[in-house]
Amino acid sequence: MNKKGLIEALTSVLSTKTEAKNATEKIFSTMQNALKSGEKVIVSGFGSFNIKLVRAKKMLNPKTRKVMLINPKKKVKFKPAKNLLI
Repeated sequence: MNKKGLIEALTSVLSTKTEAKNATEKIFSTMQNALKSGEKVIVSGFGSFNIKLVRAKKMLNPKTRKVMLINPKKKVKFKPAKNLLI
């Protein structure tokens, strides 16, 4: 399921497709802002999202055979709730 499918599913509960789209956009933007500020986002019965710092690492470029330094970066990590696991 993608974002469009989620909006379609919410349309059956909310009165219009516009309301469903606005609700979906608000949920995602709120989660994104919380993660950007360093907060952990927990959705009970679904899972949790948090930011993980990936350290800098050295990689070998297969074409040039030179060692390259990959800069550190932040990634979003999702941990599913126990009852969500299949």
